[in-house]
Parts: sequence; structure tokens; C-alpha cells
Amino acid sequence: MPVAGVDVGSVAAKAVIFDPQSRSLLGKAVLPTGWNAREAGEKALAAACADAGGIAASRIVGTGYGRISLPFADKVVTEITCHARGAVHLFPGTGVVLDIGGQDSKVISTAPDGSVQDFLMNDKCAAGTGRFLEMIARSLEISLDELGPAALESKKHLEIASMCSVFAESEVISLIANNEEKPDIAAGVCRAVAGKAYSLMRRVGLEGAYMMTGGVAQNPGVVRAVEELIGEKLFICEDPEIVGATGAALLALEKSV
Repeated sequence: MPVAGVDVGSVAAKAVIFDPQSRSLLGKAVLPTGWNAREAGEKALAAACADAGGIAASRIVGTGYGRISLPFADKVVTEITCHARGAVHLFPGTGVVLDIGGQDSKVISTAPDGSVQDFLMNDKCAAGTGRFLEMIARSLEISLDELGPAALESKKHLEIASMCSVFAESEVISLIANNEEKPDIAAGVCRAVAGKAYSLMRRVGLEGAYMMTGGVAQNPGVVRAVEELIGEKLFICEDPEIVGATGAALLALEKSV
């Protein structure tokens, strides 16, 4: 029977259903986490099962910051392990995984079999995360989806110097007051996020192909800024938010045989 991976993050709950024979995706779902991680995980799993044609999962592995709130999971595994496994499955040859989510960013060095060799996390400050980008988008009075494309229209190089999210927001407010253009501010913010990510990547080691996962992988401004720093292209799959859930499902497959 199919297996499931459920990844409950701070912003979104993701679930995937995998076929044990073909090791292929049968269904998926991405829903807002809201205030109740358990409920979000249950809804995401139900939606993924419905997307797969109404089938049920024989084994479920949970991951993400809300994994401890998933009593229906047969096993829970850290998101570090799941992102590494999912990334190598989706993009064989991956050596470094950059995952920027809602509340933290992490860099994972992976082995060819998808195991973790090393990792670092930025989990003490909101700067460099999806929450930070949301906060800046509100200050600019644009939607989060508009922030990345706006950065690509920048004509002037602006620097966001502060490494603190609160002080960085103050810098942005000052730039707005100085009548700087929104695209230029957006590009400066994206470069600031990329800079924090790059500092983690350098400490872990820049070896092998690069993959970016998480919701911020859908922000073209941040993607371009990271690529400029590493001098390489980032591989980004069609659904970068479900890489952790994919890894969880793969682990569920291994445990079901």
C-alpha cells in the first residue's frame, strides 16, 4: 500500500503520497499551518490522500518543527534528514541543500545516498527567513509573491547592512522615507537574505551540485542573489516546499519493506 510523508512547518503543512513499487508521487498537498500543527498535519494528509484518488497510507513518517504534534505518524524524523533524502532523490548529485523556510534557514551537506554529512541552521533570528521577507513586503505595501519579481526590476544597488530583522526593517523604512524605489529596496533585501544563506553554505562547504528547497525557493530575487554569490545555478524542483515531505515518504518506504 502507498506510504505518506507529512512535513508540518511554521508556515505550511505539506504531505505527499508515494507508490511503494515505482517510488513515484501519487498525491500531494500544501496547506497553511495556522495555529494548530496537529490539525494542519491531518488536513494536509487527508488532502494528499484525496489528490491521490482517495487512497489511504499504510505507513506515515512525520517531520518538520510540528512533527511532535502528529500522533498519527508511525515515526517522526528530523527535517534535516528528510530534506537531504528528498533532495538527493529529486536531484541525484546534490551535494549541498539550502532550505529557507518560514522561521529558519538551514544548509545541509549530503552524501550520494542521501544521508547527512554536516549541517548548520540559522534558528535564532528571523532575519534571512520567510518571516523576514513577509515583514519587508508589508513595509513596502506589496504582497510576498510580488517581492521577488520586483527585485528583478532593480536599477540601483542598495545594501541592507543590519543582520537583525528588527534593525533591517528600520533600514527599509528609512529607505522608503528617502524615496528609494521599491524594486531597489526589494533587491537589497533579497541580497541580505542570500548573504546570510551564503555564510552558512561556506561554513558547511561548497561541494557538489546545489539544490534550494522551501518556500523562499519560489522567490526569484533571492534565488538570483544566491546564484550570484556561489557562481553556480541552483536546482529547484517544481514544488520546492514538498522536498522534506518527499524525504519522509522515502523513509516510510524503506521501513515498510
